[in-house]
Amino acid sequence: MIAEDIYVLDRKVRLLQPGDGGFRTSLDSVMLAAACPAQPGQRVLDAGCGVGGAAFCLLWRVPDIQLNGVDWEESYLDLAQRNQELNGAQANFECADIRTYDRPDRFDHVMINPPYFEAGRHTPSPDERRAQANGHQHHDLALEDWIKAAHRLLKTNGTLTLIYPAQGLDKIMQAFEKKFGAVELIPLWPKAGAEARRIIIRAIKGRQTPARIHAGLILHEADGAYTAQADKILRDGHSIG
Repeated sequence: MIAEDIYVLDRKVRLLQPGDGGFRTSLDSVMLAAACPAQPGQRVLDAGCGVGGAAFCLLWRVPDIQLNGVDWEESYLDLAQRNQELNGAQANFECADIRTYDRPDRFDHVMINPPYFEAGRHTPSPDERRAQANGHQHHDLALEDWIKAAHRLLKTNGTLTLIYPAQGLDKIMQAFEKKFGAVELIPLWPKAGAEARRIIIRAIKGRQTPARIHAGLILHEADGAYTAQADKILRDGHSIG
């Protein structure tokens, strides 16, 4: 595989990713890691980890965690292993289908950047790996499968953190059913006055507490530059509270 060398967090994290199509590390991966409330000593699962973009951003901010990454694309995991060496980080990457993946010990946190193009509603990319990364899966993996897997793999009172298109929020909430509560919604606004395109959702397994909507994060100033708040996350590795 041809690999492309990129940096995130103002060159604090170096990543190899497919240079010939497939999953691309993006702002979503950095934001997902920033929103995961992991603390030192806890166990974290990056479900659908790809090449480890979110995983290594989280490990830079909270290095003393036990992190597992799972994906079913072996070529991504090969790059994740190489990225582990490049960043001097410790993680355990495994090739598996999230629907059947299991571990003897449950996780404190699960983070997911799930595929969001539903088969039949969008034209798939001719590149098979890119199509799979966007949600055109040969194995009919659905959003509900990611939610069910997170519920199964989390400890009671463990947290699930997702990033998803804002217009798909209703699907997330429906998939939660009674599995998750204490839901926190954090909109990501492209700029002041614009509709949110992405939303971060945090929830706790087994809770029934009502949902909360945060003020959210404005990403860009009118001139296109990152806002000071976004810059602290994207360059300095700060968390999203």
